Amino acid sequence: MHVCPPQDELLSSIQAEILDVAPIIASTLSPVIPLDGPFYDQLSVGDELPRQPSITIDDGMAALYQSWVGERLPMALDAAVYEAVTGSPGRLASPGLVMQLSIGQSTTISRRAIANLFYRDVRLVSPVAIGQSVGTVVTVAALSDGSHKEGRDRRGKVLVDIVTTADGEPAVDYQRCPMLPQADHAAAPGHADDLGSGGELDLHAYAALVPAHWNLGALGSPTTWAPGDTIADPMRDVIDGATGMVRLTHNLAMIHRDAEKSPYPQRLVYGGHVVGLAQASLSRVLPGMATVVGWHGCDHTGPAFEGDLLSFQHTLLDVAPAGSGRAFAVRTEGTAHRADGDAHVLDWTLIAIAP
Repeated sequence: MHVCPPQDELLSSIQAEILDVAPIIASTLSPVIPLDGPFYDQLSVGDELPRQPSITIDDGMAALYQSWVGERLPMALDAAVYEAVTGSPGRLASPGLVMQLSIGQSTTISRRAIANLFYRDVRLVSPVAIGQSVGTVVTVAALSDGSHKEGRDRRGKVLVDIVTTADGEPAVDYQRCPMLPQADHAAAPGHADDLGSGGELDLHAYAALVPAHWNLGALGSPTTWAPGDTIADPMRDVIDGATGMVRLTHNLAMIHRDAEKSPYPQRLVYGGHVVGLAQASLSRVLPGMATVVGWHGCDHTGPAFEGDLLSFQHTLLDVAPAGSGRAFAVRTEGTAHRADGDAHVLDWTLIAIAP
């Protein structure tokens, strides 16, 4: 006959077994991140941040995004055009919306962000359609202490690798670099990792991301735009719905929701909102624009605020064959027009696809 040990003895045995395996379990888990963090000095290279819930891009989400940016991407607007180009039913999820969701899901690293310094080598490795679900993994790649000034809290730069999937398949990969405050301001952690640089633009590598079977001729006649020429969009646009964009994309950065957390007198607009309006502007000046397959670099050169009136100009850097169409490397610059003067707010190099 089997006799159970006394309860106290059984509990002690279980606790001992838990203690034996705890180090093994701990080594496989993400770091414990406080609800108001992480702070710079709580991170180590190799840390994988807790994942946000995956998100299914549906028609309602696409409509909300369109109402805030107003872009003219035929494949995202018209199911018949999408089928003519791809041979499949459905609609394209705007590459801008996909990026806003990816960035929003990556903000488990940047709740406390003072600023986001740059995005680098963004590659939209496969197009995403309405109805697919996107999820994102964020891993710390490098850490570098910020310069310290007397009377200012200590801070540091965090380079992170970001991979976003659509229905489990790779969709986007890139790096971004938020600047975070320290929790303990007594001393810097002593990190001095090389954060790297963007390198030379390889347009052909981006052009290879265009699906070979796409019939880009269905989007209309090729446009005439010579490398070196700049097109200024005559239509300016205003930033509105900024907090709605932040909530839609699950962006957790406090400076975009709470003026008291902002280094400015008002809330800082999420930089991706400015990029979304810039992409919409490009879709007006590049007829038949199919999608965007990459960002070679993206610098937010100044703060943007709710109510800012923005204008954009686009300079063609290079053009190369891409499937049945062409890849356009474009430098897009954004300016905010305010009562106290104009301010440069965006310097973005992207790769757009068109006939």
